Amino acid sequence: MKIIVLVKQVPDTWGERKLDLATGQLDRGATDAVVDEIDERALEVALTYQDAHDAEVVVLSMGPAAAKDTLRKSLAMGADSALHVLDDGLSGADTTTTAAVLAAAITKAGFDLVIAGNEATDGRGGVVPAMVAERLGVPALTFMNSVEITESSVSGERGNEYGTMTVHAALPAVISITEGLPEARFPNFKGIMKAKKKPLEVWTLADLADAQSAPLSVVLATAERPGRTAGTKIVDEGNAGVELAEFLAAGRLI
Repeated sequence: MKIIVLVKQVPDTWGERKLDLATGQLDRGATDAVVDEIDERALEVALTYQDAHDAEVVVLSMGPAAAKDTLRKSLAMGADSALHVLDDGLSGADTTTTAAVLAAAITKAGFDLVIAGNEATDGRGGVVPAMVAERLGVPALTFMNSVEITESSVSGERGNEYGTMTVHAALPAVISITEGLPEARFPNFKGIMKAKKKPLEVWTLADLADAQSAPLSVVLATAERPGRTAGTKIVDEGNAGVELAEFLAAGRLI
């Protein structure tokens, strides 16, 4: 079985995030870059299956040159090889473009199962896995809290507003997982050394057939959100109730 895991390099969630007002994009240099934690869990699902079965695990990332570090860490964790889609034309890509490019890369690589995190922590869109599945023409099982993989199918549970739903699909398929899945293993020294010799292939848009590069959504303008102003403070000196009522009435709240 060939499993492709989608991984993304994102700004550290514990760091300060800033928007580049000139480009309308996230300023990725404002804080440290890390592997998205939910993608590490997705990789753990693949590696856990590989521990007990014959499987090839490939990590795929679309991102700038620095995303190579994300792929190297994934290789150190246990992935067999890595694919990096790197092209200046993809800077600022929206979710539609991202899904199209990832699907083109997955098609070229070949796959039985694609595993992704349910949403990236830098965008919180949560739509790319399903969009990739649509492009590939395969089933999408999204927001999975548990996963069971066999040679011919994938199944598991996901929560909804009414309780828990059990879902199942024949392979090939795309799944996205939540934080309900186990945390990822840490790369050990042996894994780190082996990662340096594992294949890491770089593809550009020219290497991908029918890959859409032009975003369908365009940011026309960005502006910094105004800072908060001090509110009105009412000190109780015996008439606070009256002052509060007057304040609410002035704002047409009562």
